[in-house]
Amino acid sequence: MINYPGDWFVDFTTPDLAYQFSIKGRVLSRKTKLQQAQIVDTPTFGKCLILDGKVQSTELDEFIYHEALVHPSLILHPQPEKIFIAGGGEGAVLREVLSHKTVKEVIMVDIDEEIINISREFLPGWHQGAFQDKRTSIHFSDARGFLAETEEKYDIIILDLPDPLEEGPSQLLFTREFYLLVKNHLKEGGLVSLQAESPSLESCAPFLAIINTLRAVFSIVAPYCTGIPSFGSEFGFAIASQKHDPLKISPEKIDSIISRRVSKKLKFYDGITHQGIFSLPKHLREKIEKEEKIITGHKPLAI
Repeated sequence: MINYPGDWFVDFTTPDLAYQFSIKGRVLSRKTKLQQAQIVDTPTFGKCLILDGKVQSTELDEFIYHEALVHPSLILHPQPEKIFIAGGGEGAVLREVLSHKTVKEVIMVDIDEEIINISREFLPGWHQGAFQDKRTSIHFSDARGFLAETEEKYDIIILDLPDPLEEGPSQLLFTREFYLLVKNHLKEGGLVSLQAESPSLESCAPFLAIINTLRAVFSIVAPYCTGIPSFGSEFGFAIASQKHDPLKISPEKIDSIISRRVSKKLKFYDGITHQGIFSLPKHLREKIEKEEKIITGHKPLAI
């Protein structure tokens, strides 16, 4: 065993596999009502937000995650005006959504108010003032309960949820029942986009189960993935709808829509990137086709 000097953060991706990086300073460690929050400063990634021991996003590469999660679904929709965000406490999903000129209203629901307050104070590079945008309405509630109690429907629903840790605040938001609720709150032609865990060979079971559960609810489900350096692996996402297929839009059309609709220069996502992230390797496509598990409230996913 090598005894590395200094302070290190260790993120266990499985009980037998971990990813680690050095820490040069600890900015915050706070127990909220629902989860343990940490912000650390690192030589490699800059500031890092960590919840319940899992890296959520880092200063260096958060733009990859957030652009990948937000822009494909909004670009596919012909006129995205009303957006629902579940989670996204750092404010970066909100930041990316608000960069679309068509957006008129954003309802953001996060169960942990303290995470948003922490992000306002310590992570200004993530939200960049998005919390103060007049188009934004923020609610501190459980997303499932919020949707169950409203009759409102949305053009896009974005699920930026933490990992479904056993008995964690988001475990029941990765189930068939919740995806049915989401589907019922989409307008005609609406889309949902979500983080879908890692598709890496050694730990892809949750990714496969999420995709198969979506396929039990939506007629079109398009998984995609890209590398997130601070996660130590590829990371998975998905778009689901009844109408729009991300595989049937050209790079040229994507770039044209971005140039008309998006008010800032994107660093990660464009037409060529879209082609790449939706082109899954053969072994993963085969595993998706063979997957049988459907996640339910009685048998929820636990990481």
